[in-house]
Amino acid sequence: MNNKNLQQYIYSIADNALILGQRLGELCGHGPTLETDIALTNIALDLLGQTRSYYQYIAQELMKEDQTEDDLAFLRKEREYRNVQLVEQPNHDFAYIIVRQYFFDVFHHRFLSRLQRSKNVNLEAIASKSIKEAAYHERFSGDWLKRLGDGTAESHQRAQQAVDDLWVYTDELFHTTDDDQACIDAGHGVDVTSFKSEYFQVITDLLEEATLKVPETEFFQKGGKKGIHTEHMGYLLAEMQYMQRTYPDMKW
Repeated sequence: MNNKNLQQYIYSIADNALILGQRLGELCGHGPTLETDIALTNIALDLLGQTRSYYQYIAQELMKEDQTEDDLAFLRKEREYRNVQLVEQPNHDFAYIIVRQYFFDVFHHRFLSRLQRSKNVNLEAIASKSIKEAAYHERFSGDWLKRLGDGTAESHQRAQQAVDDLWVYTDELFHTTDDDQACIDAGHGVDVTSFKSEYFQVITDLLEEATLKVPETEFFQKGGKKGIHTEHMGYLLAEMQYMQRTYPDMKW
């Protein structure tokens, strides 16, 4: 494992949190209830806080260039982001928001629990600090998914549609790049394939409880971890990076 492998591996973790945090940030003031609105905003802040810790580690200890976490967030190009395509999917409606969140949260909680055993003291510390947040996120999205699926006919239909549409992005969570494998072999990373069956079993059990059906498909989208994103990513970055690119090095 070299320095470049580790940087790219951390990007693949941090970019998921950044992009999903940005998606949730778009909802501020638009939640169905005040309590839910505040909860989603707090989840966004949790994810952005985790992102900052990862980016600070890269900028301050792994890169030779004089860069900050803000540079890594706002000045990279679309193909340089390593997030999975799931987290960049737009906020079609509340059902999409919850299903997208739950599909990610189940993965993220289990990933962080294993990252706590990393030989890399920085990654271990970030994971240990973030694990309680991830556990809450999974409870929140899981409870809401059960309410939507086993609620009214309208909420059930919308939840099932979101599950059907977003299911094709779940398998990419378990793809392993060459950079990932190098970090796994060195004891710094997590072998995500080790909990793939657990992940799908947990989701299947909750969908059944929510009276929702698991989609029957053999086709899954991929490419985000290698910088190949959906059409939604460019629009998201345009909004997220606008201020920094228009007014470089602006200070508040």
